[in-house]
Amino acid sequence: MRQALRRPFEWSALFEQIESIGVRSMSVVVLTAVFSSMVITIQFAFQLARFGAKEWAGNAVGVTLARELGPVMTALMVGGRVGAGIAAELGSMSVTEQVDAVRVLGADPIKKLVVPRVLATVLVLPLMSAVAVVLGLLAGGVIASLEPDVHFDYFLSAALRSTTLKDFFSGQVKTLFFAFNISIVACHHGLATRGGTVGVGRATTETVVVTSVVTLVSDFILTKLFLAIGLG
Repeated sequence: MRQALRRPFEWSALFEQIESIGVRSMSVVVLTAVFSSMVITIQFAFQLARFGAKEWAGNAVGVTLARELGPVMTALMVGGRVGAGIAAELGSMSVTEQVDAVRVLGADPIKKLVVPRVLATVLVLPLMSAVAVVLGLLAGGVIASLEPDVHFDYFLSAALRSTTLKDFFSGQVKTLFFAFNISIVACHHGLATRGGTVGVGRATTETVVVTSVVTLVSDFILTKLFLAIGLG
């Protein structure tokens, strides 16, 4: 955090990481959001039909996407892709002594390598989560309209009526924590890599596992915390 506030700011590196982390991850986020939403819509519609309440599927899907499914699935997918990429990139630089070269040139590796990646992840992950929620809701409405007694317009209106801004912002705030955790863990494993190409592979694997576990654990803790303070 101290290095992030020091001048000069690495704007070019930040924009490069935003393009690498955000733009190149959108296809994965969109596919995950669309198909996950369609699955839970089918499941909700089927289960609620047993109680004659199939028309309530939109309410359940909207809240689930905004609060949990959109942010968590986005964080897991982006964490796997981006975390592995950051760890592999920094790990390769570590084992080939490029990080040491940055120090020799009088620059701080934290400011040059870590800060742009952490800031870019924190900036783009909430945006990708919001896109996942919107596209997931539309995909759920499309698949729900194929069921009898459920119409696309009614599904969307029910989802929007039951999903409040507090539900949406609750999920978005979580993504800030997810993004910070993912990027910090990936950078740590990358810079701590030793042992040549074998070490790079090990660091990449550990990063994917740790970021997934940290995302799920932090989601539980944040959910309990938000409910306790009235944000949940």
